[in-house]
Amino acid sequence: MSTVPLLHALSFWVTNGLSGLAFGLLLFMLSAGLTLVFSLMGVMNFAHASFYMLGAYFAFALGHRLGFWSSLVLAPLAVALVGAFVERYGLRRLRVHGQIAELLFTFGLAYLIDEMVKLAWGLSPQTATLPAVLDGPLFDAFGVPFPRYRAFMMAISVGMLLVLTLALKRSRTGLVIEAARTHPDAVAALGHDVDRVFTLVFALGAGLAAVAGVVGGHAFVVEPGMADSIGPIVFVVAVVGGLGSLGGAFLASLGIGLLQTFAVALDIRLLPGAGAQSGLTLARLAPALPYLLLILTLLIRPSGWLGARPAGGDN
Repeated sequence: MSTVPLLHALSFWVTNGLSGLAFGLLLFMLSAGLTLVFSLMGVMNFAHASFYMLGAYFAFALGHRLGFWSSLVLAPLAVALVGAFVERYGLRRLRVHGQIAELLFTFGLAYLIDEMVKLAWGLSPQTATLPAVLDGPLFDAFGVPFPRYRAFMMAISVGMLLVLTLALKRSRTGLVIEAARTHPDAVAALGHDVDRVFTLVFALGAGLAAVAGVVGGHAFVVEPGMADSIGPIVFVVAVVGGLGSLGGAFLASLGIGLLQTFAVALDIRLLPGAGAQSGLTLARLAPALPYLLLILTLLIRPSGWLGARPAGGDN
């Protein structure tokens, strides 16, 4: 009889832990492109979540005609082309005016993309069909099925971290991209087109956001408010992890995913109320927890968990 409560506790922690990891890895998929663009270009792209939404809608449109696997490739490529166009004919012209002009440009771009999506697809939510190979449970965790698609999401996210890390740190192209931010004149003197490098980086960031949109759009509902619902948390991830740090974004994504998942699952009553449904519970506080973590991180370590400390700083 004593094994029953133990199995119930193991089931609770394992299933919610896997759910939290899956959500956190989806956050990393989305924040990876934002972190990459900021670390290599110094641009805080407010339209990043809109590229995520655009990828989801492109995949929805392509998936009905070409299938899931084709949309997984073609939708990010299409959004990357949009990103390249935005950088070439928008951000490049504003670069001489500093980061404030770039930030305001991407802020307006986010609203423009949102309105164009509503005009093209309407306000009704869209649902996409999973391929048979990714549908159904992968295994049972103490009697609770773990979906194959959730495991696929996790594998894509971890693969994205490995590929980006190796590409930036080990490849010649990655070294040129990193050098273009800090020493653009030297890179240009070596025969590389710095403007083209920045266009490539921004297009890659938009494409990575679209990959998250394709994957996340098949896990959740594709609707016009999806960028507004997840966009702020992505910026929290980037700041908490340390602006420009892929490793920091990865750890912060996992931390926030687990924090929100277990806050909802535990649902501890924090303040009593008059009725059964009144009072403050941990589940009701869950949406605010990432922002509380952001405030605490900035107070304790303003550079983020793995962000570079300013020279001479005390934190």
